[in-house]
Amino acid sequence: MEKDARALHDDGGHRIDPAEIAIGVVIGRTSEFFDFFVYAIASVLVFPQLVFPYMDPLQGTLWSFAIFALAFVARPVGTMIFTAIDRAYGRGAKLTIALFLLGGSTAAIAFLPGYEVIGVGSALLLCLFRMGQGVALGGSWDGLASLLALNAPENKRGWYAMIPQLGAPLGLIVASLLFLFLVTTLPAADFIDWGWRYPFFVAFAINVVALFARLRIVVTPEYTELFENRELQPASLIETVRAEWRIIAMGAFAPLASFAMFHMVTVFPLSYVFLFTDDSPTGFLVIEAVAAAVGVVAIFASGYLADRYGRRTVLGATAVAIAAFSGFAPQLLDAGEVGEAVFMLLGFVLLGLAFGQSSGALSSAFSPQHRYTGSALTSDLAWLFGAGFAPLAALLLSTHFGLLSAGAYLLSGAIVTIAALWFNRELGRTIAD
Repeated sequence: MEKDARALHDDGGHRIDPAEIAIGVVIGRTSEFFDFFVYAIASVLVFPQLVFPYMDPLQGTLWSFAIFALAFVARPVGTMIFTAIDRAYGRGAKLTIALFLLGGSTAAIAFLPGYEVIGVGSALLLCLFRMGQGVALGGSWDGLASLLALNAPENKRGWYAMIPQLGAPLGLIVASLLFLFLVTTLPAADFIDWGWRYPFFVAFAINVVALFARLRIVVTPEYTELFENRELQPASLIETVRAEWRIIAMGAFAPLASFAMFHMVTVFPLSYVFLFTDDSPTGFLVIEAVAAAVGVVAIFASGYLADRYGRRTVLGATAVAIAAFSGFAPQLLDAGEVGEAVFMLLGFVLLGLAFGQSSGALSSAFSPQHRYTGSALTSDLAWLFGAGFAPLAALLLSTHFGLLSAGAYLLSGAIVTIAALWFNRELGRTIAD
């Protein structure tokens, strides 16, 4: 496939443009986040009833969130496996295998039999498919985000850094509206029986489209040469950790506030509203889609602010704002639909500003020979520490100690971000530059 894709571009070549890289990045990230949110929404609306019907709804949701976290645990394993594939067979082969594994794992979930059919085997299969998604996500790193950051104009680095992050709210909008359509048009029994499966089929189709869109870029001779010139080539994972552990650690913890915030305004509030209020989940899906659209605008704003004031300043200021948000905002989820809307809209403004600058900031901080693998591993660890267990922890805390305890969890992420920026000023200057 890689040779065929190259052949399409061997007749004269084409000019490399950062805008073309940006399009590939947005397509790839949107497809990955659509998969992510389809699973997240099903973890609240479907899996507790389908896989854990013998538990009460709260326990079923907590177990669903525990399985949800498995993908983040598996991502570094995927990076290790697919780095070896990349080194042996090339970026095109790696990306093809990873995205077919991602699509296959996602489609397999669509055929998942429930507890009434195979008992606890349903949960075990869900764990297996979820880990398959995680391994594939670790392997789907194509280096385009790093390439985009390194080729951004000198005075537009913040603007280009926010582009990959647009995939998150775009994926959430599509996933929320698709589930909204199914929930509102199907009887509840039909939705639980077969209706919820359609978004997973759609996710597989989107993955196939995204695969060819990304292959069209990464396997061309021009981009292969650019990857080589920028020394964006896979290196040994052990060697990378040994040489770059300090940057990897700071890169994993510096964006913790935005990554914790990510799940606090996307996955957790849906579970809380569904379990503990009388408000309709369909109404909340509408609020979620509208808030995600606001998040798109906020991500664009983060690029402008970062170029004007510096990325480190934006990350630090938004971490402080998220800390303040954590002290009062979670209580809004108990204030009816108006409170939920305020929580989501304000949360997505802060999320967009913080998340918009939380990725790709450290590409230039790595030594050239470790930049490609180091960036992939940093991303995996940031998601694992900042987001993987956030829905489980927030729901568990809020259940036992009230909503303010979920805010305390978010506060801890903000404190870690501020500390990471404070204790690594040299790295902070790299980000600002």
